[in-house]
Amino acid sequence: MDSSMNRKQILEEFLNNVIRFSNKKYQERIWVKAEGPECNNIDDAVGDFFDDGDPILEKYKDFGITDSQLEILMKLRKKLREFEATYDVYYSNKSTNRLIKMPQWEKIRDLANEVLKAFNYQKTLN
Repeated sequence: MDSSMNRKQILEEFLNNVIRFSNKKYQERIWVKAEGPECNNIDDAVGDFFDDGDPILEKYKDFGITDSQLEILMKLRKKLREFEATYDVYYSNKSTNRLIKMPQWEKIRDLANEVLKAFNYQKTLN
């Protein structure tokens, strides 16, 4: 498999994680109620965003990311860092329920949707 295919898959996995930030029903079902079948939580999603995303953002042109796409990704990254610095990232499901209803998290959800729109990336979560 060539490296451009690997980069495409890496970017797709990263965008799949961004979807988790964009979808309140998913957050309530998986992060708060742990109803599955997915196994994920807010801490994992935030950690994955930085662990997977930072190397992509550093070499964004290699991943075919445009300057305008980078700009919105960086806005989302900044809001996630601010949120992470303000609120403990290790929560119980009860506190996750409270956090995803906060205006700061709603802004993150809005930015995640803007990222998906900028990439014309449509994949649904139940």
